[in-house]
Amino acid sequence: MISFVHPALLFFLAAALVPFLKGKARAALLIGMPAIAFISLMFIPEGNHGVFNIGGFEVVFGRVDKMSRVFGYVFTLMGSIGMVYALHVKQNGQHIAALIYAGGALGSVFAGDLIVLFVFWEVMAFSSVFLIWYGGEKSAGPGKRYLLVHTFGGVCLLGGIVLFGAETGSFAFNAIPAAGWGGWLILLGFLVNAGAPPLHAWLPDAYPEGTITGTIFLSSYTTKTAVYVLARGFPGTEILIWVGIIMALYGVVYAMLENNIRRLLAYHIISQVGFMVTGIGIGTELALNGAVAHAFAHILYKALLMMGMGSVIYMTGIRKGTELGGLIKTMPLTFGLFMIGGFSISGVPFLSGFISKSMVISGAAAAHNAYAALLLTLAASGTFLSTTLKLPYAVFLGEDKGIKASDPPKNMLIGMGLAAFVCILLGVMPSLLYNQLPFPVDYHPYTAEHLLGAFQILLVTLVGFLLFLYKLHPEDTISVDTDWLYRKAAPGFMWFANKPIARYEGFITEVYKKGLIEPVKKLSRIGWTVDTWVFDGLVNASGWATLLESKIAEMFDIHIIDGTVNGVPALLGGSAKRLRKIQTGLIQNYILAMVVGVVVLGLASFILFA
Repeated sequence: MISFVHPALLFFLAAALVPFLKGKARAALLIGMPAIAFISLMFIPEGNHGVFNIGGFEVVFGRVDKMSRVFGYVFTLMGSIGMVYALHVKQNGQHIAALIYAGGALGSVFAGDLIVLFVFWEVMAFSSVFLIWYGGEKSAGPGKRYLLVHTFGGVCLLGGIVLFGAETGSFAFNAIPAAGWGGWLILLGFLVNAGAPPLHAWLPDAYPEGTITGTIFLSSYTTKTAVYVLARGFPGTEILIWVGIIMALYGVVYAMLENNIRRLLAYHIISQVGFMVTGIGIGTELALNGAVAHAFAHILYKALLMMGMGSVIYMTGIRKGTELGGLIKTMPLTFGLFMIGGFSISGVPFLSGFISKSMVISGAAAAHNAYAALLLTLAASGTFLSTTLKLPYAVFLGEDKGIKASDPPKNMLIGMGLAAFVCILLGVMPSLLYNQLPFPVDYHPYTAEHLLGAFQILLVTLVGFLLFLYKLHPEDTISVDTDWLYRKAAPGFMWFANKPIARYEGFITEVYKKGLIEPVKKLSRIGWTVDTWVFDGLVNASGWATLLESKIAEMFDIHIIDGTVNGVPALLGGSAKRLRKIQTGLIQNYILAMVVGVVVLGLASFILFA
């Protein structure tokens, strides 16, 4: 009996079948296969599955425990919801890229060793970039930069894995000490995918340029897979506390300045992942549970927010907040569903963000890290201000620009509705999520203290928004981020590569050509001549001599040896015939012959010797 079917395999199988199906059959595959993967996770026993020995090292494709399972649940759930939202897309390539991307994320989550993790890590990078490139001509540059940054992160990760394996003799993926080149390089590779400043600019650069539906998947998998590997590999690493706090505040500040509606939400991905990274850095069971719970909740409400703004762009073709306004009249359902996501990300009680974000902040307070708790609370206030107040006001409630629009197609509304439903369900019944967390949960979000604190923050932020509303209108500006450095450095790098480096390479090539290649060619020509006229001549002459010798030997053999051999029997036979004639059988004849012979012999001797 098969006890383990890797959920990633189901996504890859779906990707392979997409080109052969159309209409309802394709829709059933796109929605159903992730749902089947979700259900299968409920029945997979904990432990290691898909274990193989390769080159003396044990590789584990399926490590199932509470931490990997909870990420598997949300990844497969988001796969189904995202596919509902994307059903109207006719390009098979987009669906194939999304399914392979989600499969890569699941493969990374269930990897039990660093080798398998790296393989699926790269599958994510090289499949997700197509969700950007399908966005059109303007997506070519951001997609290329996205791929280059992730290639850099992948090289760091691979180098770290090799060094870590050499240092420890093992590639098992458990807690990794942030010490030595191996550990630090692995941590750096993880942080690139997490979007930690200053390595974050790829995210707001590329995500807003992705396809309307592709951005939903982009916002769900890469950074949250990074959260998983950080929680698995570097829990309690103190430097992550401050990395996370910087992320939380940095993302909020840039979101406040942003005019592009999806770029604003992209910065909030950085901010919200900062909460998770801080919890991982604190490293207590409460903080780690909070980080995992917040990752689960964030995938859903961030997808809902991206769906809402994606629907606005899909129906209007406009991306800038300064060019939008008054859409509540024509897109009321989109507005209502978007606000559920906005209230969730802001930590409004009875929605998913409240039960997870408060756990992270409580984990910081319980660890007696007052600075972390205070700064994360400040970031939460900024999130409410920019995402839930400023953005919907500019898009839906502000000055009516007379834009002709309507709510998007039904499948997009259903996708948003499903995400909104789960946000509400988890907020009302937090035990559904808490029971899946990696450590036992002894936390109650709906205490008077938590509720009062949440409402105070929200109320103060709302009052501040209303008082300074005239200052908070979006402005048609471009925010300069750290990508400015490599954007500006790129032309200089290309000049350096095409001029000094190319000239140096040309000089070395010329020296190599003149000093080595051409002399070797001349020497080879001389060698060829000597070989052809001397050695080949001698060999050929020797062959002719051997052939002549063989001919002479053959003639001698035929005419001399064979002639002699054949002639002697003939001579003897002739003599015998002649002698046979003189044989009479009479003795007197023989005596007479002997006498004659003696006389003849005597006469001959006398003549010769006298």
